[in-house]
Amino acid sequence: MFENLSDRLTKTLKNISGRGRLTEDNIKETLREVRMALLEADVALPVIRDFIAKVKESAVGQDVSKSLTPGQVFVKIVRTELEMAMGEVNEALNLKTAPPAVVLMAGLQGAGKTTSVAKLAKFLTEREKKKVLVVSADVYRPAAIKQLEMLATEINVGFFPSDINQKPIDIANGAIDHAKKNFFDVVIVDTAGRLHIDGEMMAEIQQLHAAINPIETLFTVDAMTGQDAANTAKVFNDALPLTGIILTKTDGDARGGAALSIRHITGKPIKFMGVGEKIEALEPFHPDRIASRILGMGDVLSLIEEVEQKVDRKQAEKLAKKVKSGKGFDLEDFRDQLVQMKSMGGMMGMMDKLPGMGNMSEQVKGQMDDKVTVRMEAMINSMTKAERQRPDVIKGSRKRRIAAGSGTQIQDVNKLLKQFTQMQKMMKKMSGKGGMQKMMRSMKGMMPPGGGMGGGMPGR
Repeated sequence: MFENLSDRLTKTLKNISGRGRLTEDNIKETLREVRMALLEADVALPVIRDFIAKVKESAVGQDVSKSLTPGQVFVKIVRTELEMAMGEVNEALNLKTAPPAVVLMAGLQGAGKTTSVAKLAKFLTEREKKKVLVVSADVYRPAAIKQLEMLATEINVGFFPSDINQKPIDIANGAIDHAKKNFFDVVIVDTAGRLHIDGEMMAEIQQLHAAINPIETLFTVDAMTGQDAANTAKVFNDALPLTGIILTKTDGDARGGAALSIRHITGKPIKFMGVGEKIEALEPFHPDRIASRILGMGDVLSLIEEVEQKVDRKQAEKLAKKVKSGKGFDLEDFRDQLVQMKSMGGMMGMMDKLPGMGNMSEQVKGQMDDKVTVRMEAMINSMTKAERQRPDVIKGSRKRRIAAGSGTQIQDVNKLLKQFTQMQKMMKKMSGKGGMQKMMRSMKGMMPPGGGMGGGMPGR
């Protein structure tokens, strides 16, 4: 996420962070580089002007000149201004009203609006323990109604049926009435999307908004459209009293222009971001954590939250007991770990949140490609139960069969077995005295050359 902006800013700020003294000239040069990085990231011009002016004002002020490490203070200023540009803190959904709290979702076609309805429903059900009902008022696309019904079934939330012969206002009021009678906490109303903004569409959604008076009106917008996303959000905000934005497809956005422009242009906060296609791939938007990730400082808080929510505690305890009892760690356990990692956005999704990952070589990043873990899982699935439990029996002909069954090469099977052996040794060390320290030493040894975690941003 935001790789291009992150790479460019990290390199630029590295040059100044070691300076013992800041002058008008070196600040000017760095600010020019920062401006270029933001332009390339497709950040809106008014946002860039404001951002650079604020950084300059703080940098030439008293704080920097009095500091013993002015270069590092400059980096801190840039980070603070990045946070401010994106909204400073996360703004949670406001559901404080007599139930059901009505959430209206707006957006253009193709921005991932209907999927975001389901993602939000899952988020509110699991994290906020709310009873959620979803309904589609998109009477122009029967497929959208069907899609929402299927997603609601998948995540096990309430679905209120509708069809193309009804009026959007009648559909929404019917759903709200049903929610009141059946004690739902939240109703999320999906609305019709269009390929572009038009007067008819705006008039319809304004009438719907007036009729149901939602407590939250969220606009879903595609992060990959850069500053266009901010401009589209502004048009909607002028027509509707938006309360927040859901920024979708951020996992595919290497630039970051939308994230840095929306708050400034609309005055409305980004409340959530979509970080993948999976139904659980929705995260609250924390400007401070995103600023850290952009500057290569990692986002360990989000990683810890993700581990707490997505790791199967019972399974982890069962594995710990098994390893401690001396029964060992087999390939079935290894596969379970790969599946858990996949549920947390895969290896690269996790690595992105660790500090200093921008300094890793492309070769090392390639070894952590999520396609590698998918292949590993396929190879383990191609083994018999006996082979998974006793990997030492996997020799010549068995390796050929496993490779053929998983669409891989024999050298891939060899590599998997080697990695498994290293993991097995690590687990063995963990089960003994001083296990965690031993494991950390083992992990250090497993890191390929040039793949250390050091480097990060200076002055942390």
